Amino acid sequence: MTTRTRTRTRPATPRLALVLTAAGLMVATNIYGAVSAHADETPGVPPGTEASASAPVEVDANDPDLKLPEGGTLAEPKVLDIKQVVEDQSGDERREDTNADVKFALQAEVLFGKDSAKLGAEAKARISAIAEEIKTQNATKIRVFGFTDNLGSSAHGDVLSRKRADAVQNVLDQELTDSNVTYEVRGYGEQYPIADNSSETGRKKNRRVEVSFPRTES
Repeated sequence: MTTRTRTRTRPATPRLALVLTAAGLMVATNIYGAVSAHADETPGVPPGTEASASAPVEVDANDPDLKLPEGGTLAEPKVLDIKQVVEDQSGDERREDTNADVKFALQAEVLFGKDSAKLGAEAKARISAIAEEIKTQNATKIRVFGFTDNLGSSAHGDVLSRKRADAVQNVLDQELTDSNVTYEVRGYGEQYPIADNSSETGRKKNRRVEVSFPRTES
């Protein structure tokens, strides 16, 4: 009687995959310098202003690749528009500064009751602070725009956002008392959302009144 012994041979694919994976990691490390892919949702400083751990790359001024081709000219210099955004911890108020403008965005909850255009006492204090900044900037052209979320009818949102913008403009007019100041007041309803309307958190950000004006030229 003959006894047959079967020897099972394990496929080499897992080991090969492991080797390929290790090689891939080595390549990724060489390319990206072992930088973690973790995204910090709350960076301590604005992106691009972090201190560098290494010395800057030296540039050879005589490198031919850095020279303009024959007949080439440099474009006219221009000042880039830099935006600075500051939002309070609660998210109720947001300020954006650019080279040209200042914009305040106030969430509707801190200004009005639900589905209302009647201002509360806290709202008037916040608007008064904006009026002081307008005086500081010597601005005479003020834009007051109202916005809502996408709940309810579009027509209702258009009317409510305009009434809320009118209410804010009336307080600004009382505070500024300057006959040279002109206003552009609009109600955009659910147009131009700044957050996702699929969640209450996003809808809360979209229900807002924005006050913007030119900043003082420096």
